[in-house]
Amino acid sequence: MNTNRRSAFKKFALGIAGLLGFGAAKAASADSEKVVTGEVYQDGGVPLFSGSVKHGNLVFVAGKGAHFEGDITAHTKHVLDEIEKELKKAGSSMEKVLKVNVYLHDLNDYKAMNEAYRGRFGKNPPVRTTVAVYGGVPGNSLVEMDCIAYI
Repeated sequence: MNTNRRSAFKKFALGIAGLLGFGAAKAASADSEKVVTGEVYQDGGVPLFSGSVKHGNLVFVAGKGAHFEGDITAHTKHVLDEIEKELKKAGSSMEKVLKVNVYLHDLNDYKAMNEAYRGRFGKNPPVRTTVAVYGGVPGNSLVEMDCIAYI
């Protein structure tokens, strides 16, 4: 393959990758670094995980729970409020969330969780995975959520 054909093929392949979303990931990793935007949680004085991290044009928010007495509705509203705070600190918003993972203590809370969740992400809600966690959510929360958003 001559140099001109190789160059044209490379441009074509990169264009297709960009259309499929692969270009954004490459661009983010090539010219940016991870920036911790949330609290760093420690275990015995050793960093364990970050509350949120920005990388390129993406924001990753760690799982948020509700560690107080209450029902699934109160816990869900609290968790969503905490996620919204993290997103704002990172320069994003609920409307820019691409993916949410929901971890329920009890699958019987699915309907009530949905009621509290409904409408919190604007007209175009993100994709979502919801699972019931065997053994419960850490910290006795009835629900935990994490998400990925863009800036």
